[in-house]
Amino acid sequence: MKGLLRCGSVAVSSPLLPSKLLYPSPFSPRAKTHLNWRKPVASASPSLVIETSEGETTAKSMATRRLIILRHAESSWNDRTIRDHDRLLSKTGRADAISVSCQLEQMGWVPELILSSDAKRTKETLQIMQEHVQGFLEAEVHFIASFYSIAALDGQTAEHLKEAVCEYSKNDIFTVMCMGHNRGWEEAASVFSGSPVELKTCNAALLEASGESWDEAFTLNHRAGLGWPIISELQESED
Repeated sequence: MKGLLRCGSVAVSSPLLPSKLLYPSPFSPRAKTHLNWRKPVASASPSLVIETSEGETTAKSMATRRLIILRHAESSWNDRTIRDHDRLLSKTGRADAISVSCQLEQMGWVPELILSSDAKRTKETLQIMQEHVQGFLEAEVHFIASFYSIAALDGQTAEHLKEAVCEYSKNDIFTVMCMGHNRGWEEAASVFSGSPVELKTCNAALLEASGESWDEAFTLNHRAGLGWPIISELQESED
């Protein structure tokens, strides 16, 4: 079933948002029944109990960290002479970029920091998102050339994204979006969440964890043997 999302003056076709896009994670303490519509703050976050050398315990407040793993929109193959790095979006891809930007805005998941591959189709996906949702235009953006090449290497993307997020983010940044390519992006989302994730073009996995810093959020989940819970999976509009 599809519905219309209005983004600025443009109405775009998109899957309806409620239960269709919500997948409770087996790693969360209890299945989520609603989306977090507000920007995460440290005071509303869970606490980590730390035992001191004297046997006393202290509660350490942790902020919620939200990670968006977004694959670029569909690209055009009309001109086979263009090298892969330089391919632009198809008509469907441009429409899907509008759709996903509107969905993320409606859900309250507009990132403060965007880390993106420097491939033309990824840049064009972001440009369209910025043209239709002001929040994406206000976000800090870094184009990282290695995001294009790392996605083709088995087993390396998740660690590479983790290092990039920790390098470019600050403690007061709570939502980060990484834009890139398969097969690496599917692999990274699956590694982070601890469960298989399929990312077609312009699909996104929305992940959430807690930590005073991004490095701590990654480290605590790894030590606990848990994945980042999948809050939602955004899917491209269907014809």
